[in-house]
Amino acid sequence: MEKLLSCTRRDFLKHSALSIGGVGLAFSFCSTNKSGKIPDLKYNFDSLFPRYEQFNPLVPIWCVTPDLDRCIHRFHSSSPFSPSGRYLGLTRLSREDRPPEPGEVAEIVLVDLISGDQKIIAETRGWDTQLGAQVQWGANDTELFFNDVDTNAWMPFGVKMNPLTGAKKKLDGTIYMVSPDGKWAVSTCLRRIGATQAGYGVIIPKEYVPVNKGLIDDDGVFVTNTTTGETRMIASYKRIVEEAIPRIDVSRYGKGDFYGFHTKWNAHSNRIMLVLRYMPENDKKRKPMLITMMRDGGDIRVAIPASEWADKGGNHPNWQPDGEHVMMNLFVDGKGLRFVGAKYDGTERKIMTPEPANRGHCTLHPSEKFLMTDAYPNEPVAFGDDTSPLWLIDLEKDQKKTLVRMKAATPHFENDPSEANEMRVDLHPAWDTRTYTYVAINGVDNLTRRVYVADLSGIVPRVER
Repeated sequence: MEKLLSCTRRDFLKHSALSIGGVGLAFSFCSTNKSGKIPDLKYNFDSLFPRYEQFNPLVPIWCVTPDLDRCIHRFHSSSPFSPSGRYLGLTRLSREDRPPEPGEVAEIVLVDLISGDQKIIAETRGWDTQLGAQVQWGANDTELFFNDVDTNAWMPFGVKMNPLTGAKKKLDGTIYMVSPDGKWAVSTCLRRIGATQAGYGVIIPKEYVPVNKGLIDDDGVFVTNTTTGETRMIASYKRIVEEAIPRIDVSRYGKGDFYGFHTKWNAHSNRIMLVLRYMPENDKKRKPMLITMMRDGGDIRVAIPASEWADKGGNHPNWQPDGEHVMMNLFVDGKGLRFVGAKYDGTERKIMTPEPANRGHCTLHPSEKFLMTDAYPNEPVAFGDDTSPLWLIDLEKDQKKTLVRMKAATPHFENDPSEANEMRVDLHPAWDTRTYTYVAINGVDNLTRRVYVADLSGIVPRVER
């Protein structure tokens, strides 16, 4: 039987004081020492969390949510690890047997990787099944961000929370991704995201979901100042299509509508990528393209046009660590699916490795020597038994290793995958941003979602940024 770990704020602070010597000491983990660096942490995972040992993993890996079912971390473009490396911020789904209804409550979870505590610290109605409540960190361990929904008006909003005290600040805008410096949050309309793909926004009644028609100027990319909470639309879809270089031409698809999907910050917190989707009226298949722009909405560029992505096929774009180049799985004429990189303006496109790609979530180590990705359990490159691989590709040797093989399907997904697409379990490998030697992934154990942390320090170099 699951251990009941939800607690009052008083209980949470009391327990924190016992386990880490008080809230003041907890803050010391977030501060820098005289050298300007965050003090190092010494993990002792074997004494706190159960090891995952199925299929003989090549690296040590532990389940860090053994006492809480239904937990996921967010995505491959952000880190669930706090800046100090001490905590994980996660979402706990309300249930796993069906998609949520409007108003269903999910929970925000804080895992202490030093004490082993797994705490429920907040509730939210602003979530969905794939990225949860978009839980992620700001500049330090006192800034945890997620979404909620005002169920009176059915309007989503971002929350900035100090997980060590429980203090919260309501933001005017929503959270899709917080910039690496913690100063900005970017998002498309979380009410509309489900119009092109379920699982990534917030669940609200259908009558409250706006509908885009053609080129509109009242929807687009929104940036929120995380200090003041103020938000503004930096670029409408109308302006993006009219000003993008090279020119966006979707006339071959016929009449249709534009919607925004993923938004992601580069490493310098000054440029944003947008997955822009054109939805033809006479074709249910979405037509994606990859756009980039400056933080103020200027210098709009097409990094990967629809002619390459929509027409040929691809998946899951991400920024490279230099903040100037993007990467994604993309079909290349005569070569099949490959990991492809390009500059933010679409130039310098090249194949990153001759190793074949798949449809997983790729991310590049800051040393730029290693590429990490996962795969869907139903892809031909997977194992055919509801397990997914965590792969690491050595880009200097062009060698791919399976680090971990993890079950990634719940009974609900297995029984009817076509109807439960938004209920799938993606590994979403994400680096820690303290040393880039640890990786968090999602997985399934005992029929429920759990979060795991793998130690890659014996394979990849330590990189402090």
